[in-house]
Amino acid sequence: MRRIIVVAVREYQAAVKTKAFIISILAMPVFMGGGIVVQTFMRDRVDTTDKKIAVLDQTGRLYDAVAEAARERNETGIFRGEGEARKKIRPRFLIEQAEVSSDDPARTVFELSERVRNDQIFAFVIIGPDVVKPGDDPTRARVAYHSNTPTYDDFKNWAAGVLNRHTQQLRFQAVDLEPEVVQEATQRVPVANLGLVSLDEEGRITEAEESNQIANMLVPMGLMMLMFMVVMVSASPLMQSVVEEKMQRIAEVLLGSVTPFQLMLGKLLGIVGVSLTMATIYLVGAFFAIHQAGYGQFFPTHLVWWFVLFQAMAVLLYGSIFAAIGASVSDMKEAQNLMTPVMLLVIAPMFVWLNVVKEPLATSSVVMSLFPPATPMLMILRQAVPPGVPLWQPLLGVGLVIVTTMVCVFAAGRIFRVGILMQGKGANIGEMMRWVLRG
Repeated sequence: MRRIIVVAVREYQAAVKTKAFIISILAMPVFMGGGIVVQTFMRDRVDTTDKKIAVLDQTGRLYDAVAEAARERNETGIFRGEGEARKKIRPRFLIEQAEVSSDDPARTVFELSERVRNDQIFAFVIIGPDVVKPGDDPTRARVAYHSNTPTYDDFKNWAAGVLNRHTQQLRFQAVDLEPEVVQEATQRVPVANLGLVSLDEEGRITEAEESNQIANMLVPMGLMMLMFMVVMVSASPLMQSVVEEKMQRIAEVLLGSVTPFQLMLGKLLGIVGVSLTMATIYLVGAFFAIHQAGYGQFFPTHLVWWFVLFQAMAVLLYGSIFAAIGASVSDMKEAQNLMTPVMLLVIAPMFVWLNVVKEPLATSSVVMSLFPPATPMLMILRQAVPPGVPLWQPLLGVGLVIVTTMVCVFAAGRIFRVGILMQGKGANIGEMMRWVLRG
């Protein structure tokens, strides 16, 4: 046992004392939250060049409404701030009435398309003649938006709101209905997303608080992503470490003092310590950051110990597999080929996390969270969604993961013992299975 501890301490110190460890500690929050920060920073940094749009109104009743709405938007809706701090953050929509130079509709559309290609206009809109009063032909009752930039949808979305609003008003007027009366009668009823009422210490019924939908989604996702990133940063380098020690014949020297199983188990315990160090740093940082921001009630304090437990078991499980791969190959190219199926197991929870977080108590969610390779991530995900899960489920998950981890460590130990001293030729999956069964 003492030798295993010595190897574990050596692996731990070798990992945490490197610059790469410090960089990974700093880089992980950038990877996890950098996209949100960048998107927020770039939200109003868009092309503010004027967009000239030609409108062909075949009803003869909607062009003026579109032009007037665009004028109001250009005066008030595209700026942020007041006075000298006023800044243009959206492009102006310059509306012009399209001219019809031919009785052939196809010819008209072609001419307008040529104007777009020649950069005379940005796009054009054709309002069908039956938009206000639809007939039997649906093509005559639609609005067609044509552009050469299909990914830009700001004008399309804005125009859809304007045209639908004024088209409805014209339809109401056609049947002698006051638009204000119809709007009041069809006003949507707001539905509040509330929690449950409870009794306080004095026995009084407290009012239900409104649920924060974003927080209820982000907290479980954050815990799962943190576990995933820690597994990848701490466990996957174990494979490269074993391959390098094998190629440089360092393993032969080490095996003069410890057995192959002691060497592998020591390495595993070392990376478990590395992973727990990283998780502690991030959890403590998240705790203080969330409390400073005033959202301390959303920090899942009751799940910290479950997270630590599942995190350690996930690192042991996947670390043993990575160590076995490293011991069975002769170079990094062969290792990368064997990594593909393992990586599929690691990222599998990412494919189903949204369905699980929406319905954490569904049968499919329970079954998927009890599949041992996915249990650590999916179980902590389900536990973080109010009101949580029955206690027997995480306990059963822990048991299944422990059994699976013991099997993986045992199998990896046999592969490690045979493969660590092999040189020149890597093993395939069939040979690795024979090493596990025959020892």
